[in-house]
Amino acid sequence: MNKFNLQQHLNETYTSAPSHAYRPLIGITTNHEGIDATLREVYYKQIVSAGGTPVLIPPVADNDVLLSTLDTLDAIVLSGGGDFNPLWAGEQPVPQLHNINNERDLPELLLTRYAFDRQLPMLGICRGIQTLAMSLGGHVEQDIKPSPTLIKHSQTSHQSTQTHSVNIKPGTMLSEIFDGEDTIYVNSFHHQAVDNPGKHMRTAAMAPDGTIEAIESSEQKPIIGVQWHPEWLADDGLPLFRWLVNEAAIHHRMRLFHSRNITLDSHCDTPMFFPEGIHFDQRDPRILYDLHKMQEGGPDAVTMVAYLPQPKPGETFAQIAPLGAKTPREYADLIFDKIEDTILSDSRYIAHARSEADIRRNKRNGQRSLLTGIENGLAIEDDINNVQHFANRGITYITLCHNGDNQICDSARNSLNTHGGVSPFGAQVIAEMNRLGLMVDLSHAGEKSFYDALQISRTPIVCSHSNSRALCDVPRNITDEQMRALAAAGGVCQITLYNGFLRTDGNATITDAIRHLEHAIDIMGIEHVGLGTDFDGDGGIPGLADASELVNFTKALLRRRYSESDISLIWGGNWLRVMNLCQQSAQQ
Repeated sequence: MNKFNLQQHLNETYTSAPSHAYRPLIGITTNHEGIDATLREVYYKQIVSAGGTPVLIPPVADNDVLLSTLDTLDAIVLSGGGDFNPLWAGEQPVPQLHNINNERDLPELLLTRYAFDRQLPMLGICRGIQTLAMSLGGHVEQDIKPSPTLIKHSQTSHQSTQTHSVNIKPGTMLSEIFDGEDTIYVNSFHHQAVDNPGKHMRTAAMAPDGTIEAIESSEQKPIIGVQWHPEWLADDGLPLFRWLVNEAAIHHRMRLFHSRNITLDSHCDTPMFFPEGIHFDQRDPRILYDLHKMQEGGPDAVTMVAYLPQPKPGETFAQIAPLGAKTPREYADLIFDKIEDTILSDSRYIAHARSEADIRRNKRNGQRSLLTGIENGLAIEDDINNVQHFANRGITYITLCHNGDNQICDSARNSLNTHGGVSPFGAQVIAEMNRLGLMVDLSHAGEKSFYDALQISRTPIVCSHSNSRALCDVPRNITDEQMRALAAAGGVCQITLYNGFLRTDGNATITDAIRHLEHAIDIMGIEHVGLGTDFDGDGGIPGLADASELVNFTKALLRRRYSESDISLIWGGNWLRVMNLCQQSAQQ
């Protein structure tokens, strides 16, 4: 081929069917010198060698530009360069501080926080590890303190020369990337170092003198920062770029999945925070669900419940009810009024939904969907007509009880065996729910209540937020026998992220949530499981801490090689099947 013949180069693409292998888009932050945005070629060449597509990110501190950039990228490299202005850390400059680069500081700090909130894979290099620390709550030492053991961290040799060793901690992502090696050899061009990774990161490697050489996510997220420059180390540096490109490919597949499928969280308790005057349209740190977190984490639909606290024996509801309500029905109505006023008031972003058709229409219109339910049938009081009342308000399910027996059934916790299962009135409530197309939710119900309801209901029942008692032996979880009975009746069990229902020692992570999910799949089949986070009801674990991190649930399933159709069942398809059956049954 004549290398200077353009048509011959074009023919490599245009003389066959139109297709090409997708190579993940990896953004690289650029340096800034004078009036130029610059980048050493070794960065983008390593990304190409690792199978990615490099995209340069100029230092622009415009929020719309940064967010639009992140909407297109699959991962980010935070490149090396000059020092940060210590004022960003609330510090005055020490005499040893080198040249700062104010043009880069704010754009990269913003970019990193936005990328972190959107769960993008990130690799920080030299200045980049410091960017991660400064933006995510860690601390950077302006100049490494001299000591008798200090090694030279700013070499004069060529960038490709390895000048000291790094000790990798076992059990880290970094150890896995380097095939379990405990020592690697690196180059070194820095005088600053991270001395505190912060709560979101942990130390992954250290130099022999104790200087932190690498940090990584402490929440099982694909984020790593290294103090050396792997872009100059050819094959010895390539594993980090291959890791990043692989994680970027998963991120890209996750985005495709969310664009093509409905994702639904069956249970959260955000209305519990209404008395605190929350701002749902802002990124409010007091709540785990808000519009920003929903946009970042990708759930198309969530069921927010009116949770009713259970009075202790001798208490009246008015004594414990927030918002000055006197009766359970009045309190539930107040919550639904506030949902309409607080969350649904701006229909540009979110809209009420009562059916799968509503959810799909809202998704086409660019809106998230809010479904509603009641947690604790106490709201029905002793009047069967209240079931119709709340159906008219648009709820999709009622959790029959909470932590304590009520007029409908006995609870899994704090039960006095009041009815020996479902009460006669409770049987009427279930029949009325069936008639009106409402789902019967048995999370929180005692075992006898569970099996009674299974016998009484003529439509499948659900557990909107329950885990496996075989893996975490607490009364609120359900047994394998209950799971089998639930599946046999066509129902679903939605795995929840409540720490104490995942592990009895309270140290649960996303790994434990997947373990409970896969146990339920083994017992029930993949057609009978889903996710009910219990966010804002004490749900939330590292890796799945709030709604912004729900894409990590999708990524975990992709890593475990579930098909898109199976993930779609887990991520709402099974729940919608039961909801449709209940609603169709009501129409007959």
